[in-house]
This record gives sequence, structure tokens and C-alpha cells, in this order.
Amino acid sequence: MSYTAKFLATSLVFSLLFISTKAANFEIRSNCPYTVWAAASPGGGRRLERGQTWNLNVPAGTAMARIWGRTNCNFDGSGQGRCQTGDCTGGLECRGWGVPPNTLAEYALNQFGNLDFYDISLVDGFNIPIEFSPTSGGGSGKCQALLCTADINGQCPNELRAPAIQVFSDKVIRQTP
Repeated sequence: MSYTAKFLATSLVFSLLFISTKAANFEIRSNCPYTVWAAASPGGGRRLERGQTWNLNVPAGTAMARIWGRTNCNFDGSGQGRCQTGDCTGGLECRGWGVPPNTLAEYALNQFGNLDFYDISLVDGFNIPIEFSPTSGGGSGKCQALLCTADINGQCPNELRAPAIQVFSDKVIRQTP
């Protein structure tokens, strides 16, 4: 099955394709008119300019996985630095989950009944709008797009809000066999 997560009009877009009992390849593409720092756990992180892509290969059976966008980042030549939102321990290559606030696209491959699961989560707050939707398949059923495309920052508790100066992102992630 394949999924797309989109941060629309100042948002991050993910397209994910999941194939049952197989590894998944996610294509993350930035549609933003400014630099976006995509992050994934597992997977690392990449700087993306508008139109650039990052292919992320994920092994079958991956669980508790996350993809998110980081904003207002500054990294040195060795990949060390900080992001205003979604930072992952000061590194471009994430080795764990991001620091709140960050809007999450979450997934698990080949789980109960050999099914893939996906969702959008605000458990770590909100920093960018997102859409996460199937784009192609190999599975059964009707998987629907998930959207959190409104700026809901004002409805979050203070500690889970993005700072007043926000940069939103448009990213696409597509998973292919």
C-alpha cells in the first residue's frame, strides 16, 4: 500500500507506499518555497530545497516509526546544529525522535494481521500542517487520506506550540516497492 502525507499550503507532504511483508521505500519531497529539514526515525534526516526528494528505505516489520518536518534549522559542515522546532539532539541525521513541538506522521509496517498502520499525531504538539494519504497499493481495503492542514497552533498548550515565528513546510513522502 502507498501513502501520501502532505503539509498543504505551508505544509509538509508525505507519500508512503507500503507493500505487505516487504520493505518500504518512502520518497520525501519538499514543495516549500524555502528550506525544510525532513526527519525520520528510523531513517535520519535531510535538508530539502523546493522540489528536492529524499528516498528513505524502511525494513519490513518496522514499528513505532515517525516522519516529521523541522523548521528554522542551522547546521554546520559536520551536521551539528539546532532547529527551532522538531530538533533531534542537535543533529541533521536524527537518531531518535524529535523534540516537541512537531507534527508527526506515524506508521508501522506488517503488524497485526500483516497490516500496515498510519496516522497523524499531535501528541508532541503542532509545528506544521500535514496530509498523509495512500497513493498506490498492494493491500486490501480503502485507506483514506488523513489531514491536519489547519494552523491549530493556538489550540495547543504553550509548551507544545511552535514559536511565534513559524516556517511551515510542504513535503511529499512516497513509498515504492
